[in-house]
Amino acid sequence: MEPIGIAKELQKKFPDSISEITTHRGQVALMVERTPIVEMCRVLKTDYQMNHLNCLCGVDNLSRKMAHGERFEVVYQLYSIQNRVTLRLKAQVPESDPSIDSITCLWSGANWLERETYDFFGIVFNGHPNLQRILTAEGWEGYPLRKEYALRGDTEWKGFIELKEKARQLSKFDFYGAQVEQE
Repeated sequence: MEPIGIAKELQKKFPDSISEITTHRGQVALMVERTPIVEMCRVLKTDYQMNHLNCLCGVDNLSRKMAHGERFEVVYQLYSIQNRVTLRLKAQVPESDPSIDSITCLWSGANWLERETYDFFGIVFNGHPNLQRILTAEGWEGYPLRKEYALRGDTEWKGFIELKEKARQLSKFDFYGAQVEQE
């Protein structure tokens, strides 16, 4: 079945949860509500063999007024290996409650991707088995991929001074741990 056919059938199964189906350069995307995301993904996985979670990421639409007025999106790129079909879900997440249910129960690979999205955007994944920061340093404040986050290093997060001192101390050593002569 073609992606647009899957999208239309899914819209029949979730009539109040899919607000828009778009096609751009041959790729089909569905704008969906966040509430039934796990059930929607389960239907896509079981009924339409969308067995591969290709990508999951966050989007901050601060400067763009969305049709729903929601600031954040969680984007799911799903792929059917057998049928060679791709489908994109864009779940709307409000700024007032930046949370959505975890899909780690369907794809274990979502674990790291949801943690990354939480770390960079502050979107909480309800039911995630180990939701904690994964890429930013311990003590990091804020969410670096949010649009209002400072682009310059004017603010120093906890541990930054200690990290700079440790880097200075370790600069005396080469890759193998041997001490290097300083000029």
